[in-house]
Amino acid sequence: MCQRSMKLLRMFVFVGLVIVKWVEGFEDANVTDLDMQYVSGRGFYRPLMVGFTLINGAAAKGAVCLDGSLPGYHFHRGYGSGSNSWLIQLEGGGWCGTIKNCLYSKKTRHGSSFFMEKQIPFIGILSNKAEENPDFFNWNRIKIRYCDGASFSGDSQNAGAGLYFRGQRIWQAAMEDLMSKGMRYAKQALLSGCSAGGLATIIHCDEFRELFTRTTRVKCLSDAGLFLDSVDVSGRRSLRNLFGSVVTLQGVQRSLPRSCTSRLNPILCYFPQHLIAGVRTPLFLLNAAYDTWQIQASLAPPSADYHWNWYECRKNYARCSAPQIQYLQGFRNQMLRSTRAFSRSYKNGLFINSCFAHCQSERQDTWFAHDSPRIGNRGIAESVGNWYFGRVSVQAIGCPYPCDKTCHNLVFK
Repeated sequence: MCQRSMKLLRMFVFVGLVIVKWVEGFEDANVTDLDMQYVSGRGFYRPLMVGFTLINGAAAKGAVCLDGSLPGYHFHRGYGSGSNSWLIQLEGGGWCGTIKNCLYSKKTRHGSSFFMEKQIPFIGILSNKAEENPDFFNWNRIKIRYCDGASFSGDSQNAGAGLYFRGQRIWQAAMEDLMSKGMRYAKQALLSGCSAGGLATIIHCDEFRELFTRTTRVKCLSDAGLFLDSVDVSGRRSLRNLFGSVVTLQGVQRSLPRSCTSRLNPILCYFPQHLIAGVRTPLFLLNAAYDTWQIQASLAPPSADYHWNWYECRKNYARCSAPQIQYLQGFRNQMLRSTRAFSRSYKNGLFINSCFAHCQSERQDTWFAHDSPRIGNRGIAESVGNWYFGRVSVQAIGCPYPCDKTCHNLVFK
């Protein structure tokens, strides 16, 4: 083979590896990274750092991470008026739907507790400061780490690859452990989650409700979990392909509501648009209409962007062409249609702002700050609090881009 051909071959292999690692890295991304960047960027700011606790009884129940290590969580005790109130947050971090990707994940914090941080900052909805988190600052606040790759669902394993798909068992073991530590006495409880954790919140919302007595106020908050079964820029369905592989590989079907799987393919029942109308427990959907994860990994991933026409747009909304913005407006319209029936129920809440963002409850600047995103005259924390405590009904939908000037839009390098 001539020298020029060898150079071209090496170049194509390098570009292919970059694309693979970009997709793997983005699917493995999680708001904890954004939290740490935000904290370090503030200089003087010193958030509460909360230590990591392993669920020691989990192994006996087969509730283990992808690599067989113990799952765990970060727990900060409530006090005063919040001592009998509990906020559970399910971490996000993408999915793994192939043996290859799960083997990759098991060597990261999203597949093994050996790689998890020993301390993480509690900011946003987890903050312990009243001026940053007015309604939940003194509650018992727990962040359950994500290490199964299927949104805390599924129950299977691949012995040959040394992979354990035990998301459902991890969920159950975590709940049992927390109930033994006082959550069974809760007067108020809120299950929340971001991204893959937001999907998990929707899947497990009614199960969470059943843990408590009728007199306990129990509600759920899904942040950036409204993943849509959308057609990508190539005319295919990239996210359906990913979800299909996750459901099949990890045995997720048994974790999904029968009310959905009895009438639809289980793969479709992994999409929240087919689940939210059937959730009996009060549920709040917080989502950016132009969710950056879905733009980058579902609508215009490199695998669908054959000519790299979306390369600049998917990283920076300001570089999108007029036709690309029009395409994204169609995505927003699909999101609004998918929530139409859901929003008719008075018990449910909705906050869909027209921002290029992802996971707005876990960042302090978007959750509650002087310049946080707003719809009308209310920000995210105030809207969630109003809904949870029944102060005001919240069905907030922002005007389409570019009219919202309060957004904290994400731009990627």
